[in-house]
Parts: sequence; C-alpha cells; structure tokens
Amino acid sequence: MSRAKFSSVDGYIAAAPEEAQPHLRRLRQIINSAAPKAKEALSYGIPFYEYHGRLIYFAGYRKHVALYPAGDAKGLERYLAAKSTLRFPLDEPLPVAKIGSLVRARVKERDVEQGSQRPARAHRSASAR
Repeated sequence: MSRAKFSSVDGYIAAAPEEAQPHLRRLRQIINSAAPKAKEALSYGIPFYEYHGRLIYFAGYRKHVALYPAGDAKGLERYLAAKSTLRFPLDEPLPVAKIGSLVRARVKERDVEQGSQRPARAHRSASAR
C-alpha cells in the first residue's frame, strides 16, 4: 500500500489491499472492544490507538496484516516478525482471543504507567507542622 495520506481509519482500510480489508476490520473491532476508552487516529500513516500514550498500531499489506503493540506480545510469539511487530498471514484466521488479551494487557500497562507518573504529594516540613 502506498504512503497516501488518509483522513480516517475508514479511509485507510478502504484503500488497503482488498484481501487484507476483512482482517483489518476485524483487528479494529478487537481493539475497540478490548480498549473502549482508547482514541482512534492515524499516526505514521497507519491506524493508531492512544490511551495514556501509545497503545497499539495496525497496518494492512498484500499477504499479511501487522500489529505493532508498542510493548510485550506474550502468547503471540509465533507471529513475531521483529521487535514489536506481529504479522498475521491473510490465509489464516486471526487469533482473536490472544489479540484481545494483548490489547487488554497493554491497557493495564498504560494504566499502571499513568498511575506511577502522578506527581508526588508535597510533604510539609517539620517546621510548618
């Protein structure tokens, strides 16, 4: 798929290779279901989900769809193509439950990271007490 600019995820999916479109729509459903509070957008020319920072990206190609979880991919090692790149062949069904678990785990990671970034409470000095 060319590096055309899209104005929406719908536009991206519509311009993707026809054979990849069903997998892309399914990935989108899985992500939206597993991370309902995530904001959907386009980043680097591909669909992206933001939830307290980078959550996950996906893309479509002629022979596979790719998921970029921006984190650990436990349980999906068979699809690991490179660091933080999962490739799912178009001639195989998507591992829906595992992808959903991955997205939910990423949401939990982001929640924990967000919680650890809260500013510390100011402590009163002994003389102010």
